Amino acid sequence: MVAVPHEHMIETAEIGLSSRQQPGGRPLLAFDSEKHHSVGPRARAFIFSDPQSRALIPLIERTAPSEANILVIGETGTGKELVARYVHSLSDRANGPFIAVNCGAFSESLIEGELFGYEKGAYTGAHLARPGWFEAANGGTLFLDEIGEMPLSLQVKLLRVLQEREVVRLGSRTPIPLDVRVVAATNVDLHKSVANGSFRPDLYYRLQVVTLPLLPLRERRADILPLARHFLQTYGDKIQPRRLDLGPAAEEALYRHDWPGNIRELENAIYRATLVCQDGVIQVADLGLSGFVYADPVASLSPVDPDLADLEDLVRPLVDTLLKGEHDALLDRLVSTVVTETFERCASNQIKTAAALGVTRNVVRTHLKNFGLI
Repeated sequence: MVAVPHEHMIETAEIGLSSRQQPGGRPLLAFDSEKHHSVGPRARAFIFSDPQSRALIPLIERTAPSEANILVIGETGTGKELVARYVHSLSDRANGPFIAVNCGAFSESLIEGELFGYEKGAYTGAHLARPGWFEAANGGTLFLDEIGEMPLSLQVKLLRVLQEREVVRLGSRTPIPLDVRVVAATNVDLHKSVANGSFRPDLYYRLQVVTLPLLPLRERRADILPLARHFLQTYGDKIQPRRLDLGPAAEEALYRHDWPGNIRELENAIYRATLVCQDGVIQVADLGLSGFVYADPVASLSPVDPDLADLEDLVRPLVDTLLKGEHDALLDRLVSTVVTETFERCASNQIKTAAALGVTRNVVRTHLKNFGLI
C-alpha cells in the first residue's frame, strides 16, 4: 500500500478536518474519516500537489487570518468546503464554530428562518424561538455553499446582515450583534448571474473581497495520483492485511480520465477498486471508469531526441569546469536535473516521464526515490 506520512499532522477536531504535509511540503486536507461518513457530492480530500493548486497556498495563508469575506469558486466536488474549513483553521476564529449551510437545499420559505432565526409565533408551526445559522456561527465562520442558488429576496437581507453586522430574527424587531466571518462558495458563474439579474451586484462585490478559484481535476492533473494514493490508504486500511497498490496501467487511466465528478468521483473509483481487486494490484478494470479506453502511453510518446551538436555545446563547458575541479558529481547533477525537470513537465506522471526519457518506469521510479521526489 502506498503510505501517506503522518508527520506534521494538525488535527482540527472542531471542524472534523485533518491537515498534514506530504513529501515535498504538499499539504493534504481531509475530512476526519471517523467524524464524516457522508456519501454526498462533497469532496473529502484536497491535495496541493499540482503547481496550480500550490499557487493557492500563499493566497490562503495571507488572507485566512483577516476578517475579509471569501468567495470560493469551483465545480461540484472540487473541494470548496475543505478549503473553507482550511481558511477557518488558519484564522483567529479557529477555536470558534464552523457552520456549513447549503443554500440550495431549502425552499425560499424555509431558508430565511434557518439563516436568521425566528421568535415563537413568528409563523405557523414556530412553537419555540430558535436562533439561525448566523447566531450559531457567532465567533466563528459561516460557510454558505451554493450561494448562487439564494433567492433575490434573501440576497437583500443577507447584504444588510453583512453590512450592519447584526441580525433580526423573524417575528422580532430587536437586532442581535454578530461577530461572524462569511466564506461563500458557488459552482455557477456569478458574473453571468449578475448580468442576467439573478444575483445582486452589491452582494457579489461584498462577498468576493478575496476569490479562491478551485480548478477541476482535469485541469490540475498532478493532484490526481496523490489523491488516489490517499484514498487507497484510507480504504485499504480497512481490509488489512491485504496490501494494495496501483498498477502502471491503472495509474495512467486515473491520470487521463476527465473526472466530471472531480474528487468525489475519484474517491468512489478507488473505493470500488479496493473492493473488487483480486491480486493486490489495482488494474484499469477495477476502477470502473465509464467510457475509458486504455491505450499504451509508451507507444504514443516518442523519447526525447535532442540535436546532438546542441547537446554537446551545452555539456562541454560543464565538463571543462569539472576537469578544473570547480564542480563535483556532475553526472549525478545532470541526471537529477533531467529527471526532475521531465517529471515536472509530465505533471508528476511516471509513465509519461519514462516514455519521454526513453527508459523504463522502474528506472524513473528508482531515480525519483533517490532524489526524494516519491
